Amino acid sequence: MGLKSDKWIKEMCQKYQMIDPFCENQVGTGLVSYGLSSYGYDIRVGSEFMIFTNIGATLVDPKNFDKNSVVKVDASKDKYCLVPPNSFALARTVEYFKMPRNVLAICLGKSTYARCGIIVNVTPFEPEFEGHITIEISNTTPLPAKIYVNEGIAQVLFLEGDEACEVSYKDKKGKYQGQKGITLPRILGKNNHHL
Repeated sequence: MGLKSDKWIKEMCQKYQMIDPFCENQVGTGLVSYGLSSYGYDIRVGSEFMIFTNIGATLVDPKNFDKNSVVKVDASKDKYCLVPPNSFALARTVEYFKMPRNVLAICLGKSTYARCGIIVNVTPFEPEFEGHITIEISNTTPLPAKIYVNEGIAQVLFLEGDEACEVSYKDKKGKYQGQKGITLPRILGKNNHHL
């Protein structure tokens, strides 16, 4: 298993449509960079956000998530979203991913945001996962933080296995397979139905 280069990423996008839309070059003048880099791909954040709020005085429970815990924000007009101080938001990638069976991806936040106290978390993209990526954004500062729409938010690194996995995300009917937009936490109950 090894880290994959820009040439490999281009080939996989042509062969499997692994990233759509795919930007073959690094774009970065006057904005937070995105697109293909030497050993990865810088993903963009979309214009839809869900910001956590305590208006309803609800409890955050991953097994029984209350949709009243978040407020939907459409940032397409302003071109940025303000995440309140010491708060948390969910967003999604502009890009839609189709992971090959022998590839795993790891995502790390961009240093431009990290240097501002904005921490980005994304879980690994498992083999044969397909969908938009839900992005978790933490504003660790005591100040409001701007997140710029349609600009870079994190870098994806691709690892190719020496052989295909026995059971892929698609095989196990992963609960976030095919997700579009921002997907809130889900728990599967009996017979793999979403609770």
